[in-house]
Amino acid sequence: MKLDLIPIHLGLDREHLPALAARLEETFDAVVRERSPWFDPEICYDSSRGQYNSTLLLAELLDGPATQADRMLAVTGVDLFVPVLAWVFGEAQLAGPAAVISTHRLHPEVYGLPAEPARLLARIETEAVHELGHTYGLLHCVDPSCAMHASTYAEEIDLKSSRFCVECAHVVAGRRQGAALLP
Repeated sequence: MKLDLIPIHLGLDREHLPALAARLEETFDAVVRERSPWFDPEICYDSSRGQYNSTLLLAELLDGPATQADRMLAVTGVDLFVPVLAWVFGEAQLAGPAAVISTHRLHPEVYGLPAEPARLLARIETEAVHELGHTYGLLHCVDPSCAMHASTYAEEIDLKSSRFCVECAHVVAGRRQGAALLP
């Protein structure tokens, strides 16, 4: 599998990208390459909310030039939202090729806590695996340790792994090899 990692430099600290790429290579048996964005992310900014619309970012990813990658993951440092929620950690096209995550609300400092680089990296990796799991058609998992378990708060991300449970891993492996998108 080929995966394009697309850093959108708005507020993004790039120091965690090499470790993230390594986690994605291991988890998805992927060749990860960094690719520059081909669109201006400012078109996704909603001045009335002071946030970026993740659905619009996702649409820009999907509307981009042809790529040889099987999946695309955009990573940004700005605060994301979808119209029906106050904020999101990320968004993905279910059973499609693209996902986006934000590191903004993954930083402990956003919650008035001291910086913890290791915790931040673990959250970034977990959310990236989670959103890419959705691109394989996975829904939220009932296993609280699975990366696909739903997280409403950053503290809930800390309770799960950046890995899939056995069942979710089996589904992803089968779909990487061309199995139908059935549960």
